[in-house]
Amino acid sequence: MGGNFVSATPDTDVTEAAMRRARLTVHVSTKLNRSHAVTGARALILPTLGRTERDLQVGPNGKSTEQFVTVEDSMGMVHASRGRLEPASTHLLSEPAIVARLARRVLGEASRTPWEEFEKDYATIRDRIARVIPGFEDFNARVAEPGGFTLPHAPRDERRFPTATGKANFTAAPVEYPALPEGRLLLQTLRSHDQYNTTIYGLDDRYRGIRNGRRVVLVNPEDAAALKLADGSYVDLVSEWKDGVERRAPGFRVVHYPTARGCAAAYYPETNVLVPLDATADTSNTPASKSVVVRLEQSATD
Repeated sequence: MGGNFVSATPDTDVTEAAMRRARLTVHVSTKLNRSHAVTGARALILPTLGRTERDLQVGPNGKSTEQFVTVEDSMGMVHASRGRLEPASTHLLSEPAIVARLARRVLGEASRTPWEEFEKDYATIRDRIARVIPGFEDFNARVAEPGGFTLPHAPRDERRFPTATGKANFTAAPVEYPALPEGRLLLQTLRSHDQYNTTIYGLDDRYRGIRNGRRVVLVNPEDAAALKLADGSYVDLVSEWKDGVERRAPGFRVVHYPTARGCAAAYYPETNVLVPLDATADTSNTPASKSVVVRLEQSATD
């Protein structure tokens, strides 16, 4: 396992170049996707159990015991997640098992962390979490309760604000937006209805009435008329940034849609290639994926 180790989903041409320079790339995956085609000098694809599949591990007593993982939602609720389906293969390992076995191989017998114990019984992992992360005390007992438990939140629970003033501090920033050159639109990337992060479950978007396809760009009908773009025509999306590099996403179907004038929208990760690595928010340094200046060019697909 020596040398560079990269495990990621490439979102830009720059990231792909970095992946290809690595000596080893490793993917822990439930299904194949395009990122598996972007590899280093050597590549591993480690299939894993999905969260919907049953996870049985042979415990210290030699008996198979059903395991579960825990998830935390955006409201700070923590609950158990158990798979109910038969695994796609008897040879599949769980993510905790894969991580534990990799750790044992890389760190060797000198590691004082009980990786083998972690693989056999996930409760032992939760015990360690309970010892070091505030809010997870008595983790195993609390997650066994119906519905799990809620992580503490001082402002919500106690009206207490851990700030220098002891009060909730509000800030206001001026509204800023890029000046659009003539004939350009401001693109935001977004998810469809049948999507979780970059995992795509279907090709229909009930939120917006899109069916059987994801390479679409939503354009205000008045903007489309000004740009002479018929509904259903095909365009390439080309982003413009101060570095002068052309970033192109080809073959997108134009959909007339009541977006704000001057704005357009398209799904990610198909449009991630349009976002320059240096285009980030001033404070958070997160990618400016909701603010990409693009021009729409007639596509060879049309």
